[in-house]
Amino acid sequence: MQGKAIYGQEKAQSDLLNFYRSGHLPHAILMLGKEGSGGLALAISFAQFLLCEQKGDEGEACGYCTACLKTKALVHPDLHFTFPSFPPKPGVKTNSKNFIREFREFFDRHPYGSVTDWLESIGAKDRQSGNISAEECKEMIEALSLKAMEGAYKIQIVWRPEYLGKEGNILLKLIEEPPANTIFLLVAEQTDSVLETILSRTQLVRLQPMADEAIREILHNIYQVPAAEAARAAVLSEGNVAHALAVLQENESDWLQLIKDWFNGVFTYNGNLIGKWVDLVSKLPAVQLKNFLMYAQQLLGHTLRMSLIPGYQPALSAADVQFVQRLSARQFNYQIINQMDSLIGSAVYHVERNANTKVVLLHLSVAMQYALKGAKLSA
Repeated sequence: MQGKAIYGQEKAQSDLLNFYRSGHLPHAILMLGKEGSGGLALAISFAQFLLCEQKGDEGEACGYCTACLKTKALVHPDLHFTFPSFPPKPGVKTNSKNFIREFREFFDRHPYGSVTDWLESIGAKDRQSGNISAEECKEMIEALSLKAMEGAYKIQIVWRPEYLGKEGNILLKLIEEPPANTIFLLVAEQTDSVLETILSRTQLVRLQPMADEAIREILHNIYQVPAAEAARAAVLSEGNVAHALAVLQENESDWLQLIKDWFNGVFTYNGNLIGKWVDLVSKLPAVQLKNFLMYAQQLLGHTLRMSLIPGYQPALSAADVQFVQRLSARQFNYQIINQMDSLIGSAVYHVERNANTKVVLLHLSVAMQYALKGAKLSA
């Protein structure tokens, strides 16, 4: 398959190609994967393969025939899109057609973007503002009842069928008994929010959370992020490209200074410095605080590897590398570094569960001081 380069979903790609090669291509496929796993990019890539006029023997679209060029530009007349949107002005009904130009531009610059990114890009107040209307479902039925204009298939991509609600029942007969050579590709993140009547009529293809290496390649090759920054964001991404991109928007230089201030207070047993640091960092939003703590874990991991592996060169920014080198020069034994990493991981756990951040950060800092002394902090 081609389209935007697909990374990290080899199993899902293989499943889709096996359906095609078997001669029994399901007429409705639901691609299920968490946010940032590339479901939309994979659906468009598979659509390009199906519409390609000169398919390769290894399951590749040629990339240069008229059908491929039109599909990559999202303008092929037999490729239809439905996605969450909202009325652009009073008196106008919700319909993807109102935003198809914006959708093409969004996918071109942000192929792994989330539905929140999409809705924000078209001016929605929040993700709850998006909807797929009953009127659009009826238009879908009408459009797919016509013959294919250029390709061997008519393909309907529904990005985030969770936004259909009960209106999706209008599509049941079409999904169950579509016209010949009509393929539905539904891209979802949560089956709990998809109508059971639709789920039962689709073939499920599961997408895996992205591995760090796949996310690093996506950031570097598609979004043109420098290698060191891409590596840092990938580690903090939790398998979510959209999350990695959000991490890149945060100020790394400020974070590094906060790490330095924190470690300085911990290593010198300076309660005043730690108190000021806790007051400052506890004001971060929970998501940023979690990313910050994971960033600290990343630096500790590189410190450990630099201590144990001669000539080790971490894929980090120059400032990060310099800090890791200085930390490694302190010659902590690996048990201390592992214990500090574990303590930070525990703090992340409590932040995720909305614990009092001042208490979490103060307890963490004191526990790290005990770790340095080789003692144990009682609960």
